[in-house]
Amino acid sequence: MTARSTAAQSPAPTEHWHTLSGEAVQRRWQTGPDGLDEAEVQRRLGQYGANRLAPPKRRGALMRLLMQFHNILLYVMMGAAVITAFLGHWIDTGVLLAAVVINAIIGFLQEGKAEAALDAIRAMLSPHATVIRDGSRREIDAAGLVPGDLVLLASGDRVPADLRLISVKELRVEEAALTGESLPSEKTDAAVAVDAPLGDRCGMAYSGTLVVHGQASGIVVATGSATELGKINRMLASIQSLTTPLLRQIDRFGRVLAMAILAMAAVTFLLGTLLRGHAAEEMFMMVVALAASAIPEGLPAIMTVTLALGVQRMARRNAIIRRLPAVETLGSVTVICSDKTGTLTRNEMTVQRVVCAGHVFDVGGIGYAPVGDFSIDGRPIDTEYYPALALAVRAGVLCNDARLRQEEGLWRIEGDPTEGALLVLGDKAGFTQTAGDAAWPRIDSIPFESEHRFMATYHRDADDEPWIFVKGAPERILDICDRQLNHDGERPLDADYWRRMATDTAAQGLRLLALACKRAAPAGGRLRFGDVEAGYTLLAFVGIVDPPREEAIRAVGECHRAGIRIKMITGDHVETARAIGAQLAIGIGKPAVTGAEVATMDDAVLRRVAMEADIFARASPEHKLRLVQALQDDGQVVAMTGDGVNDAPALKRADVGVAMGMKGTEAAKEAADMVLADDNFATIATAVREGRAVYDNLKKFILFMLPTNGGEAMVVIAAILFELTLPLTPAQVLWINMVTSSTLGLALAFERAEPNIMTRRPRPPGEPLLSGFFIWRVLMVSTLMMTGALGLFLWELQIGSSIETARTMAVNAVVVAEMFYLINSRFIFASVLNWNGLTGNRYVLLAIAACIPLQLAFTYLPAMQTVFGSAGLSALEWLKVVGAGLLVFGVAELEKWVIRRMGFEARLAHT
Repeated sequence: MTARSTAAQSPAPTEHWHTLSGEAVQRRWQTGPDGLDEAEVQRRLGQYGANRLAPPKRRGALMRLLMQFHNILLYVMMGAAVITAFLGHWIDTGVLLAAVVINAIIGFLQEGKAEAALDAIRAMLSPHATVIRDGSRREIDAAGLVPGDLVLLASGDRVPADLRLISVKELRVEEAALTGESLPSEKTDAAVAVDAPLGDRCGMAYSGTLVVHGQASGIVVATGSATELGKINRMLASIQSLTTPLLRQIDRFGRVLAMAILAMAAVTFLLGTLLRGHAAEEMFMMVVALAASAIPEGLPAIMTVTLALGVQRMARRNAIIRRLPAVETLGSVTVICSDKTGTLTRNEMTVQRVVCAGHVFDVGGIGYAPVGDFSIDGRPIDTEYYPALALAVRAGVLCNDARLRQEEGLWRIEGDPTEGALLVLGDKAGFTQTAGDAAWPRIDSIPFESEHRFMATYHRDADDEPWIFVKGAPERILDICDRQLNHDGERPLDADYWRRMATDTAAQGLRLLALACKRAAPAGGRLRFGDVEAGYTLLAFVGIVDPPREEAIRAVGECHRAGIRIKMITGDHVETARAIGAQLAIGIGKPAVTGAEVATMDDAVLRRVAMEADIFARASPEHKLRLVQALQDDGQVVAMTGDGVNDAPALKRADVGVAMGMKGTEAAKEAADMVLADDNFATIATAVREGRAVYDNLKKFILFMLPTNGGEAMVVIAAILFELTLPLTPAQVLWINMVTSSTLGLALAFERAEPNIMTRRPRPPGEPLLSGFFIWRVLMVSTLMMTGALGLFLWELQIGSSIETARTMAVNAVVVAEMFYLINSRFIFASVLNWNGLTGNRYVLLAIAACIPLQLAFTYLPAMQTVFGSAGLSALEWLKVVGAGLLVFGVAELEKWVIRRMGFEARLAHT
């Protein structure tokens, strides 16, 4: 019969469909074996809408560009440009506006592209669906599906909507993108408890997942944004990406600096006009000079270049950065929340243990490469001398539908990963699938069905003797066995022994399979279920696991030494997660928390639990997102790794989202800030190291740049306070800042990571860009530079030199002091009075070499003299300039020596 057109009887697609029987679902949706009629389809399409995900709201390119100018330092620079233009100083205006425009363009080009994550999720929706309507089978555009439609699924299909399955035949669905489960989920038509996690709802098939085996039919219970995939899409669209710690620091730093500059300019203007009697226009130019000297024009450009260099270094190490500020954020990470499957583990099921009667064998090697030995208590053994082991290996290879292939040097599995693990085990023992098919040809088989929980195959050996091999769930295989194969032959089954071994093996996080055999032919010549009821000999239990990556184990240890907490958040079972965590040294001695437990916690409790526990299992997308938010609410800087669409919301919310490049979904990659080209957790540790180096280099640059600006500002303030002629004109100040300072400071972006960088604790998330000690360093060096520049300026005026010569001396004194101080700045506390300190960064030497001709051109070229008011200098005058630079270098090194001598480095780094 077809559905009745009764709107009132169509329920909202928000019920717990997994708790209802198939018949109840059909009654709720007024449908049956003939599906819906066309009139009812059109009515429901109008009620529930098309089976599509809503497109995101996008901000136009013009608005994105205009928002780049929303920066307080840029406001100050634009204000200064307006004043200089009003006064007719067009060179100053041009330089200031050029700095503003360049900064805005860089920001526009680097803005994040998280909106593409929503496009990637929509692309996961199936374009077609096979349905029964009006009693006939038809293929339609999946967008036309409505709740109540009867959908048919077959191997290779992408599930087109959320379905309550009503008829299932050996159905297995790959749900890793939604649940994080490493193996395909076996489906039935059974109802489950209301609080069952997504991965345990065996009677449901969810939109966007992939059918890898079998057939089924199901009733559509949710379409479009009402599906589980749609919920993730809505969650992702509602998440606001957080700014990075560095940008927050730069923003705070910029606001404080801008306010200080404006206050200083206002006070100076009032002092000059009211107390000193200077003309307002003259004081305007002095204030512009003061503002120009204080604003770090080069900071945005240098920050971008430093981050870009970090991007290049990370790319060479398989870490692809999608958002530039993420480079530095990695260096401030305090917690890494990692998915398990494929990130910490290889996503390659591996047999690690074989339990026979009287012997437990450990199996070496990991992954699909058939390399590894068999051992007992660490002693290698030959499988030929252990009949039960040899026959169990043979059974695993023969009772198998998977294929093991080598392509381009890599071993791959076609078919079920668990069956693939048995093929690899056979190759390690010297019994290949090719040899097995030739010597033990298969006559018949019973495929695996979740209802019966076993697979059976019928073979004949080289002597034409019949064999039946079975593999399946341990409790099911135990039921059909009455004997076991011991080292000395068959003996009665010791069921207690096998149950103890099953418990022990499962406690290690291993998935269990049982293998058995029967030396007999099927009763009717063909294999039937009646042939798999009794009379079998138990050969072995096989323990299988997705093993951790060896490099991930080392990387986790390195992160722990660096003071970074590692938390495993997975959709897998809690026992498996706990066992893998133990091998990775994650969560040892701490309880594992399940997603169901997370769902019952309020935000305050979750914040405490998120910090205390390190393993979270059976976690849904909502749980992952809540955990990331809870950690951030506790003040942590969080990196989140993942590969599935279920990870996308948490990836977007995290301070650094890290997606897998090889096995990750496009949704995960687009939501992430960084993509791992090799899907390797160890690459994250490398990226953290690079991120810390980037932050060190930015800090070194700021410590180099601010004294330059501070020295210039002090020169201008002193001139105003003491009614002196202005030692530096606004154009000269901008020359120093935009040409020499930026040229020299850029070299610090190439500094290598210091040897102890991964033994430091993460810097506190709220740490200001400049600590109290760094402010002292800036003031000290600024005073030294001011002393040299102003001292030479007044000296030259006193001995009768022209104002142009005196100003040229002051400019060159500042620049030469910068050259010497650049070498000081390579190490914040360590001495540079050694070969490595003086020559270890060739870019520092190249920057100085490039700056020298620029200053010679500034000093001697007629065109430059016309523009900047400079004049040529004699050799004696140059010696005075070099002396001013040596003063800065010597005092800075003396200060570092005192700090090291007193043992204050660690204390002063964050104070």
